[in-house]
Amino acid sequence: MQNKKYLQLAIGVASLIIGIIFLVRAHDMAHAFGEQVQQAFTGAPSNRATYFQIAGVALTIFGVVYIILPLRSKS
Repeated sequence: MQNKKYLQLAIGVASLIIGIIFLVRAHDMAHAFGEQVQQAFTGAPSNRATYFQIAGVALTIFGVVYIILPLRSKS
């Protein structure tokens, strides 16, 4: 049972870290010069930045939930 808790914690922390990295990367992409020029002409951010934001939010939420919620024991 302890191994499952450590595995859950490791997966949650890894997901949280990767999610934060994706969010930072999306923020950097959104503020890059080329991105701002494209957004000035099209009025919308690039798909790549949007995909990184969506993945970052999803992984961050998954990581937090996976860390906070305990595993349900099968008794």
